Amino acid sequence: MTTEKKPLDILAIKSLLPHRYPLLLVDRVLDWEANKFITAIKNVTVNEEFFQGHFPHKPVMPGVLMIEALAQTAALLSFLTMGVKPDENSVVYLVGIDNARFKRPVEPGDQLKMDVEILRVSRGLWKYKAVGSVDGTVALEAEIMCTIRSARDASQPAE
Repeated sequence: MTTEKKPLDILAIKSLLPHRYPLLLVDRVLDWEANKFITAIKNVTVNEEFFQGHFPHKPVMPGVLMIEALAQTAALLSFLTMGVKPDENSVVYLVGIDNARFKRPVEPGDQLKMDVEILRVSRGLWKYKAVGSVDGTVALEAEIMCTIRSARDASQPAE
């Protein structure tokens, strides 16, 4: 039995993430291994709405959206690791960002490659090391934490 994982296209990604335009920030999963890592891409185009105001004279992808793209990639890894598809009540919350560093701007025409690995899972909290790069050069890195909750429990604080 092979353990090779097939890439995921946008339809497979949409079956795992609740995000939709304009906040779906993962275009394709290139590779993944349950309990270990995922590699995905975001094709950055000048048509993205945020470029209208950030910045008209020098378009740059906002750092918060780069972190969000990494968090969405991490959420995909969590669902793939658990072997489940979320239902309409599942919500993945970003609950922590540590050691975030932005090393180069991400601009229209760039392809943001996102490499996320699981550091640990404990009491419903997932901690990941996440790196975004463009053409082999690190654009950002961070440790992020997420939790998966039912929308019914969304008003309850994370542990």
